[in-house]
Amino acid sequence: MGTLRKSAVAVSLLAVLATTTPSAAATFDGDWNVQIASSNAACSSGASVSIGINNGQIASHNAAVTASGRVAEAGAIRVTLASGMKRAVGSGVLTGTSGSGTWRAALCSGTWTAQRM
Repeated sequence: MGTLRKSAVAVSLLAVLATTTPSAAATFDGDWNVQIASSNAACSSGASVSIGINNGQIASHNAAVTASGRVAEAGAIRVTLASGMKRAVGSGVLTGTSGSGTWRAALCSGTWTAQRM
């Protein structure tokens, strides 16, 4: 009987978890404008990329730049931007309406800031 009771408790717990609200990462859902700055004068700086976040998943709104990655519950973000053969990886933190972090690519690196649109 103990095993049956444990199974019933486990099923009840799974049912409660399934009906709770989506993860806190969904707090960051929406459109974001990301400004990119380079710390190396030889690399271009001042680019702007529009991304979207849906249930913590990152996607780009621009066909020329592919964005992918994830936002964690506390706002920690990891993102990869790719355009043709070029690729950059960034990390940082989002808050309710803004964010910032660093990025790096093969020959360049720098910082980024983001604003919710």
